[in-house]
Amino acid sequence: MKLSKKALGVFISAFFLLGCLKSETSNKHYNIKHVIDGDTVELENGQSVRYLGIDTPEIRKREGEKWVYAPDAYAEEAKEFNRKLVESKTVRLEFDVQKKDKYDRWLAYCFVGDIFVNAKMLEDGYALLYTSPPNIKYADILVKMQEEARKNNRGLWAEISVIAPKEAKHYLNKIVTVEGKVTSVRQSPKVTILNFGQSKFKAVVFKDDFSAFMAGGVSLKAYKGKTVKITGKVKEYKDNFEIIVRHPSAIEIVG
Repeated sequence: MKLSKKALGVFISAFFLLGCLKSETSNKHYNIKHVIDGDTVELENGQSVRYLGIDTPEIRKREGEKWVYAPDAYAEEAKEFNRKLVESKTVRLEFDVQKKDKYDRWLAYCFVGDIFVNAKMLEDGYALLYTSPPNIKYADILVKMQEEARKNNRGLWAEISVIAPKEAKHYLNKIVTVEGKVTSVRQSPKVTILNFGQSKFKAVVFKDDFSAFMAGGVSLKAYKGKTVKITGKVKEYKDNFEIIVRHPSAIEIVG
């Protein structure tokens, strides 16, 4: 079958475009144009990339329709550390099961030379562990790096406030360690909630993260009656205050 010149031109253009797209998605080396904060960067092609497995203090907060500069404690330090590691450098990005988030950012593990950037941010105390199934390829390594930082009181671990459950309302969107006694554990197929007496603070574990506790041999019911330290970012939900726990390493039994 012969193709007309016009049809042949369309076919060649489509073939060339397909080849370019294939090359773009298979090429895992990219140049970093700009560091947005401690866990987010922008590539030279304009694509934003969110580091998998970690969470750093926020640089901005939303007020109405606008984002305003309002850095949390250690946010600027985390951004600067990330900038020194990757800005204006060529990095290798490695993806997990999910490649994008709801904001159309790529979700990736970042490597510059022989440095695993996600792990380095944790190891030096500039980030907290933030694993989220199904993206857990390097979870074991990241857990170890956070434990190293916590044990040696590095970075933000030296700055985190230890508070009582009733004080959580004063630390909205801040990273803190809440210390208190778990008075009850409420479980359902979708969520487990650790309650702390009459306070409005709760620790929440969603079903996607149950497997991390089971893999570590941790029963969520066993926290009842224990005094624990829970580290994470305080969020507000239906007039209550909570820390969402994604891994058992965020909960330390102290009594």
